[in-house]
Amino acid sequence: MIDKDKFHMFNYIKKEEYTGSMDGMRYMLRKKEGEEVRLEAIIWPEPFGYRATPEKKKQRMEFAFSARGLEEAVDWMNEQYEGQRSLWGVIK
Repeated sequence: MIDKDKFHMFNYIKKEEYTGSMDGMRYMLRKKEGEEVRLEAIIWPEPFGYRATPEKKKQRMEFAFSARGLEEAVDWMNEQYEGQRSLWGVIK
């Protein structure tokens, strides 16, 4: 699980995409510009990186572009990790 109390990447995400992985689940957090600036969270199964993974295997969710939005994104990623353990190759 990603510990949102120790996950302080918001200032980094303001300038760059942030990628990571957790036990078979890869993720990306990035700033999404449009009418309104949003925080986009994208998750997909290993072993491939973002560009090598087919779009149909990626899951996306948008949040407010704020520190609170980052907390909500981490909560969402943790929920997806727990709820889809077989997708990540994790045996409970």
